[in-house]
Order: sequence, then structure tokens, then C-alpha cells
Amino acid sequence: MEDRHKENSRPLQRQVLLLFFSLFCKAASQNIQYSVPEEMEKGSVVGNLAKDLRLNTGEIAKSNLHILSLGRKQYFSISSENGNLFVNEKIDREEICGESIPCPIHFKVMAENPMNIFHITVEIQDINDNAPHFVHGDIQLEIVESTLPGTTFILEQAEDPDIGVNTLQDYQLNKNKYFALEVREREYGKKYAELVLNKQLDHESESSFHLILTALDGGKPPKTGTAKIWISVIDANDNPPVFTQKMYIVTLRENTPFGSLVVQVKATDSDAGSYGQITYAFRNIPERARQKFNLDTQNGKITVKEALDFEETERYMMTVEARDGGGLAAQCNVEIKLTDENDNSPEVILASLSGPIPEDSAAGTLVALININDRDSGDNGEITCYLKSSSPFKVLSTSNDLYKLLSDGPLDRESTPEYNITIIATDKGTPPLSTEKTISLKISDINDNSPTFEKSSYSAFVPENNPSGTSIFRIRASDPDLERNAQITYSLLRSNIKELPLSSYLSINSETGIIYAQRSFDYEQCREFQVEVRAQDGGSPPLSSTATVKVFILDQNDKSPQILYPSQGAEGSALFEMVPRSAEEGYLVTKVVAVDADSGHNAWLSYHLVQATEPGLFTIGVHNGEIRTSRTFLERDALKQKLVI
Repeated sequence: MEDRHKENSRPLQRQVLLLFFSLFCKAASQNIQYSVPEEMEKGSVVGNLAKDLRLNTGEIAKSNLHILSLGRKQYFSISSENGNLFVNEKIDREEICGESIPCPIHFKVMAENPMNIFHITVEIQDINDNAPHFVHGDIQLEIVESTLPGTTFILEQAEDPDIGVNTLQDYQLNKNKYFALEVREREYGKKYAELVLNKQLDHESESSFHLILTALDGGKPPKTGTAKIWISVIDANDNPPVFTQKMYIVTLRENTPFGSLVVQVKATDSDAGSYGQITYAFRNIPERARQKFNLDTQNGKITVKEALDFEETERYMMTVEARDGGGLAAQCNVEIKLTDENDNSPEVILASLSGPIPEDSAAGTLVALININDRDSGDNGEITCYLKSSSPFKVLSTSNDLYKLLSDGPLDRESTPEYNITIIATDKGTPPLSTEKTISLKISDINDNSPTFEKSSYSAFVPENNPSGTSIFRIRASDPDLERNAQITYSLLRSNIKELPLSSYLSINSETGIIYAQRSFDYEQCREFQVEVRAQDGGSPPLSSTATVKVFILDQNDKSPQILYPSQGAEGSALFEMVPRSAEEGYLVTKVVAVDADSGHNAWLSYHLVQATEPGLFTIGVHNGEIRTSRTFLERDALKQKLVI
């Protein structure tokens, strides 16, 4: 069995689809097919997927092959060590596909580095794991003794969920003197048996007996199922029921309400009394059909019993038997075809989502892979996919039911750090059904913003005679980036001071931007200077900007006036001016000239006469320092006058 599994698991077909799309990394789509028998043990090897994808040993771990989880039962798994595709749990072909041929299981495998999507199909082959069986066990027949040889009786059809040669192939009847067996095939391939009367029955000599009906499949060796046929021979009833139609074909909507009438079969019997009273019953009806429909035994009305689903079963075939009170019966076939309704909304499943994408991502960068499908058929299963609102993203169909979410424009984390992208999938049914799926996507920061000063030039005012180390100004810059990209460092670049190094004048705290004086300034020596400050972020590479700080030294009244004229003589010596005794009032004796190294109000000088030998004889101009006579000299005035200015 293990060798047969290995042989069956070889790839049947490998087809590379000519579909390529440009992403942030290029991805290709490839179809791989395998074939395995059902009921393989968990852990059985289906095939070496890595080898069939032409991956060498070193690429297996890097590729991280994994099955995209789409919310359904996972029948397979992939070894991360050698790339083998394993059976994850036992597979029952009949449970998955019923009578459908073939029976494929489709799924998608995703590889990373680079990203690829592979479409895998595993064909499940039938094995002979089911024996034919008669759903209702023994068969009861009542046959009138007057029934003519050659009359046939349809027997209950055996069920075998296997397919092909493993399903029901033949019937056998134990040897007897009254009946033979004819095996027939319906137009849709199901075989059934008819009991043929070969010899006239005699109620008086033998009123009942039983036969053994055996159903065989085509397995090697074949599996069998048996049913006992209990036959009661009754008195004559010479008119069997007759159906108005041998075949009833009905088209029914899948959303037909419970209790709705499907069809009413009708049979008549010309006999009188109990021989003309007809009852109806299902014969040869699959179990699924029996669960879905109800037959009124008195009037032949078939009604809906349970909800119908086109996606589960598109057609039901059944036989209805009409039997009169004398045991005679007739059969007709009923075929019920379901029409699809748009009763399934599209399914939107996020198959893969990239983490935060950088804000400098190029247009066309892959953001997410989305699986969208609709269980309906025709237009009801045709899907259109679009985004709910305008955004720098787009959705693009790839292969089968897989869609890509791509960037479609510039991104700026500083203006929009996160997007809630709503994808809408709508089918083409009437009315259409839609499903929404919202994906939250964060944008990661790059260093795309330089630190920014509020102004390009600042003014700082510092009083002279300041203590060394005094903070004189604080400069600030801002950066809208995040983390290291927004960490600002301040530094002094250059200044217009040429006499001494800049560092002997100023320093700056690299983190806070506070500028400190490294010396005491003297207004009389330096009144202003400017320095260029740089703010640099911590990005890689870093970005920076500069601003100019003009430092103005404010004057303090720290200088005394200096008298330039008359010039000072030796210490304690007096200065002499000669004045004619005939000088009139207002005569200019001399002018005192003084200066002050300070500026502004601190340098505004006023002149005052603080001491005189003869008070009132002389005056001095407050603002100009001119000494003049205030009157003419008198005889009594001393020849020498001492003035202190």
C-alpha cells in the first residue's frame, strides 16, 4: 500500500501560468498537481513540493513554504525541513465530493523571499472502501397470483458511495424456480435490478417465500451487500395502476420555502373497491433526496421538506411507485432540477498582510493578498472588487480568486500615519450581494524631514559685564519625524568674530539648544556679533538646517567721563585762564571738553560749577561746558578766581 501511495502521489501535471506581475518583489504563479488515493494515513507523503518547485536544499527554509490559511479544513501540511507535502488528516473522498468525478482539492502555497503564490491541486482517487448496501434492508413484495410470466418488478436500488469501477456494478439472485434477475442501467449511470416472473404463481400452493438479492461492486476482491426479498402471493387483481406520465421533470428555485408543492404525480386504476385505491411511495430515492422532499401517500404531492441548496446538489432523481389495494404497482421517475439563486455573499479572506510599510514605498508595492470567492454560479458568482473610499491604494485581480492590494501613490506618515482600507467585493446577482473587509495598515517613518527653525534669524541681547557661563539665549527647532529621525542635536558652526575662536565666546547645549556666554562681554570692545547655529537630526543619513543668532551687547554705565580740555597738569596743579578785567557780561572765558566711553544715556554729559571763589561771577553751560562771566568785574573782586568744574 505504501508503494502504491508513492506511485500515485507523483505529479500528474505541472503547468506554469504565463502570468507575471511587478511587485516590490516579483512573484510568479504556478500550478502543481498530484494524485493520491483516499484514506491515506496521517503523515503520508504526497510529494516533494520543494523539488517540484525546483527549490534546492538551501532555499527550502528561506522560502518558508506554507499553505495559505483560508478558514477551511486543512487536509495537507508542508515540512519546513525537506519541503515534503504531507497528509494532515485522513481524506474521505465520498465526504468531500460525493459522486462527483473528478475530486480535486485546491489550495494555495505561499513562498517568501521572494514572494510567490503556487496553486496546488491534489486529485483524490477513489479506493474500494465502501460496500454496496440497501438503505431500507429487506424488500417486501406482494404479487397477485394472476400476474403473467414476464412481468417485471423494480427492486430497491443499492447505494455505494464509491465511484468508477469501485461502485455498484452488478446484482445477483439466489437460484429459484419462479424468478430471474435483469440488471439495467439508468440514463445517469446508476444500475438497478428488476425481478422477472418466469413461472405463474399459485397462491393456494405457495402463498409466500423469500429470495436473497446480492449487490456487488467492481473492487478486487469485490465488496457485497445483501437484502432479503419477502414475497407474498395474493389473490388476483387484474388492473394495475397507470401513471399519467412516465417521467416528471420539474425546475425549482433553491430558495423555495418549506412546504411548497414541487409536483403532484398522478396514477389511476380502473378496478373498484380496494383494488382501485392507490397509495404512493418513494422507491430508489437517494438518502439526501429523502431528507429534502416529502411525498403524500394519498394524493401523490411532493413538497419541500428541508432547505434546498444549489451549491450542495443541483439535481435530484427519484422513483415514485403507485400501488393499488390488490398489490399491483406502477412506477414513474421524477427529476427535480434546482436553479441557482444569489444567496451567498462573496467571502473576503485576508491571506497575507505586510507589516508597516515605509512612507517612501514606490507605487505598486504589495501590501496584502486577499482571497475572494463566491459559492454561487454564473453571474451570481462573478465578483467585482474595489476600495470603498479614495486612498493611495488600489486592488488588482491576479489569478483565480486572488487579489493584490497595492500602493498607488505617495505616502506621507507625517500627514497620515495609519490607513483603514475597506475592500468591497460585490457579485453580479440580482440584487447584488456585497461583503466589506477593513484592513488597518500603519505607515513607518523615514528621515524625510529636516529640523526646522521657526525663524532664519534670531536676536539675543546680553548686558555687558555678564558673568561667564550665563545662559543668554535658547534656540529651538522641530522635526515631525519619529524617534531617532526626530532627535535633534544643536551645534555652533561659525561666527563673524575673527580675533578669537568662537568657543572662547559662546557654547551651546547640544540637547536643549541653550546658548551660554563663555566670557564677560565689554560693550566698549565689542558691541555685536553673529553666530550660525546648526540643528541636525539622528537619521541615517542625518538631515540638518541652520539659523543665525545675532548677539547684541547692551551698554552698562561702567565708564566715568574723561576731561579732554583743559588737559590735566601735574597732580594738584591748577590751570589758568587770563580774563581782561574789562570783560563784559557773557564773556567766554574757556570751554571744558569731556567724553564718556559709554553710549546712549550713559554717555550724555552735563557740566556743573561745584566751587567758586566768588559765587555768581561765572556760569557754565550745562550741555556745552562753556564758562562765561555772569557780570562785569568790580574793584572788590579778587584778581584770582578759583573754579572747580
